[in-house]
Amino acid sequence: MRYGTDDVLHDVGFAAYRGEVLCLLGPNGAGKTTTIEILEGFRMRSAGDVAVLGTDPARGGEDWRATSFSLGTATVPSVLGAGIVFNGISGAAGNLVIDREDGTLLRAKATPNGMLGYLIGKVVSLSLMQVSALLVTLVPSLILFPGLATGHLSAWLRLLWVLALGLIATLPLGAGIGSLIREPRSMGLVMLPVTGLAAISGIFYPITALPVWVQDIAQVFPMYWLGLGMRSALLPDSAVVVEVGQSWRPWWTLGVLVVWAVIGLALAPVLLRRMARKESGSSVAARRERALQRV
Repeated sequence: MRYGTDDVLHDVGFAAYRGEVLCLLGPNGAGKTTTIEILEGFRMRSAGDVAVLGTDPARGGEDWRATSFSLGTATVPSVLGAGIVFNGISGAAGNLVIDREDGTLLRAKATPNGMLGYLIGKVVSLSLMQVSALLVTLVPSLILFPGLATGHLSAWLRLLWVLALGLIATLPLGAGIGSLIREPRSMGLVMLPVTGLAAISGIFYPITALPVWVQDIAQVFPMYWLGLGMRSALLPDSAVVVEVGQSWRPWWTLGVLVVWAVIGLALAPVLLRRMARKESGSSVAARRERALQRV
């Protein structure tokens, strides 16, 4: 690159491949900004060859410069995945606490199949509510963020199985947690660690930016895998470069969500039956009395 008779850049050469991060270091006036502007096509070079995404920046048109992949596009799938966890745990746990408070759980205890039937009914009804809430978010997002990659049947199929497994993995778990809560005021203590998980699960920024030991903790729980599964369904393949191992890891997603679903389905009926054995008309009346005193 030459300004008048002065060469400000000479014999500069490098290549950046997919997934790599390069850093230009040098003192003021070394030509770092000029190099970047040449790569962006904002400054014409005096000589040499440059190619970015297979195109010479000096000849790149608006289609080459523009991108529909925005921060909002990158965030939507992760938010959908986190919403399944938040609503699944808080919805199931909160409903159970309220049903125990007003005597609904005591009445369900006396019906055929008792707590198992109650659990299945809650999972089905809350799943329908979750799907409706997801559509309320997803449909406007498809209009506002055209970078979402939903043009293939495979994307919708992946979205469906991730959603189904996510609901099965979180709703029974939430019911089990709710059976351990004595008062509605304790719900905040349940959601506090869930909120903490959202901070380390790659929901709002790439998980690869965190220390490895934090990544390992996040990958134990379903929130990270639900976010990853949603991103794999709704984002273009190029977005995988910021993921762990630069892979969507569908089999790992499937495996972890299945494990959590099995844990929830195994523990929830046991915990619900244990809680139901302690329920009686007098306990419901006592809770109502305490609630009235708080008011």
